[in-house]
Amino acid sequence: MNTFIHHYQSKNEQYMFFKSKEGKEKILSLYNQKLNELNIEYSEKLIETKFGVTNVIITGDTKNPPLVLIHGTGGCAPQILDSFPNLVSKYCVYAIDVLAQPTKSAENRLDMTSLDYGKWLIEVVIKLRLKDVTLVGFSFGGFISLKALEFNETPIRRVFLIAPVYIVNGNPLVGVFKMFLPLKKFIKTNNQKHITKVMNVLFSEYDDFALSYMSTTFQHCNMDFSPLPVISKNSGKNIKTPITIFAAEKDIMFPGKKMIKRATKIFSSLEKTVLMEGSKHVPNEKDFKVIEDSVLLSEGGINNL
Repeated sequence: MNTFIHHYQSKNEQYMFFKSKEGKEKILSLYNQKLNELNIEYSEKLIETKFGVTNVIITGDTKNPPLVLIHGTGGCAPQILDSFPNLVSKYCVYAIDVLAQPTKSAENRLDMTSLDYGKWLIEVVIKLRLKDVTLVGFSFGGFISLKALEFNETPIRRVFLIAPVYIVNGNPLVGVFKMFLPLKKFIKTNNQKHITKVMNVLFSEYDDFALSYMSTTFQHCNMDFSPLPVISKNSGKNIKTPITIFAAEKDIMFPGKKMIKRATKIFSSLEKTVLMEGSKHVPNEKDFKVIEDSVLLSEGGINNL
């Protein structure tokens, strides 16, 4: 789910995300393992878009209001579904596999400096025939959510952003020493002690699956360490859709207090901010439950949980 290590590709680059067929198979095997472990009723739908084929996992009653769930870098739809098991009590959940990630979607990488990620998401939403969507984006999924609002807010009802990319960045030197160097060592040596250092910086808590998925991703995918953009003040002011932000206090990449301070200044539609005290970039189970309850409450109560 790490977003400091972001995959970026200009329009002229054509190399693929997965390094090999074998690597892709290993990752998709883990993907399917997690999906099966969820023990939920679901369907998978492939959506053709001009940016590439996009896989969507759909779970819950389609008569319920739609909620679109977007994971972060290095993650996948089953993982983010695992973090929010009760959303189906109020919503029909559409968990989207992000492009050029360790997922079942196309390997095409989009230009972060353009609105392409927003255009892609809105195209998926329209082709799913969804309206009045509740959008929940974690990390790079938050970046995609904000790009979508910049491009076309019409189908979006409200947005919940969790430790999102695109509002502030942390101290780059801290990122280099705590994240970049251990990651480079891991990619070169495949020594687990280096990836464990990265996981301890990124995650408030993590299980064996998260460690295995991240390790496999960094070993078998073409990673890039490009700088991440931030949204302009003018763009923030132009967004009208209600926004709730959950910021992580101990997030070295997107520091929580710094994020809330800037968000309060630039988003005219900001409804609520929550500082998750002590949380690293990836929240723990308790914080994910608080976020989930907030999303459920916005749809008319959580009495049936």
